[in-house]
Amino acid sequence: MTQAALQQSPAPGRLIDEDRVRWLVESAKDNRFLPQPESTNVFVGDGDFRAIGAEFLGHFIRIGGLREDGRVLDIGCGIGRMAVPLTQYLDPQVGRYDGIDPVEGGIDWCQRTITPAYPNFAFQRLDIAHELYNPNGKISGKALALPFPDRHFNFVIMTSVVTHLPPAEILVYLTEVRRILVPGGRLFMTAFVVDRIAAANENGRRDPRLAFRRYGESPCWFVPNQPPLAAIGFEDGFLDKALGRAGLSLALKSLGHWRGTKAGHHQDFIVAKRRGDVR
Repeated sequence: MTQAALQQSPAPGRLIDEDRVRWLVESAKDNRFLPQPESTNVFVGDGDFRAIGAEFLGHFIRIGGLREDGRVLDIGCGIGRMAVPLTQYLDPQVGRYDGIDPVEGGIDWCQRTITPAYPNFAFQRLDIAHELYNPNGKISGKALALPFPDRHFNFVIMTSVVTHLPPAEILVYLTEVRRILVPGGRLFMTAFVVDRIAAANENGRRDPRLAFRRYGESPCWFVPNQPPLAAIGFEDGFLDKALGRAGLSLALKSLGHWRGTKAGHHQDFIVAKRRGDVR
């Protein structure tokens, strides 16, 4: 399948009630009774907490094909930006959400604020070492083992995760994702794919915060004068090959507007699904 075809592929296997999705997104964005951390909390990050989460709820449904009865794992859940709007979508009787993150403050807020109101939402800290977010972590990213059984989830979220991972850890994460996904289960991942347009900044409209440069023969592109893991772009094709090696099939690739081209989202979106068991 060509990249152009991948970019245009809709969420597979079912019709989307666009009116309902639009209503859900607007409700999640405007509902002032939903949990929300203080704007001064360092774990909130850039942008409007509620609006960004609501936007991604729409992406998960429209692009990722997430259903109300989904069993969701959110890797790098932070302080619940994706979890909060999902409380308004996942069926409380059969839907399930688990979030993991190495930063204790974010997990603590989610456990105190989200889980009591939504018991089908659970959060746990995983002490993964990370140069920026958890430098004293006891678990190496190269030895990651997700604390869940095989074939436990049908939807995995990795938003702004591989944008902060060294290449040696990518395959480890993706292999674990395949293990915990049911056959046909889906991964929704965001990334910075440095294609020819992004690398050359041909139209001069690339996000100035992401002036990626490549060093040596590595597939990674880094932002000058920033810590190496602050933002990582990957050579076009690197993540596609890593997905294949992990036993995941690329279902959709939609490039974002960070590179200065028109798109309905900032980062690049990649949706992959678990292939059948390798014999």
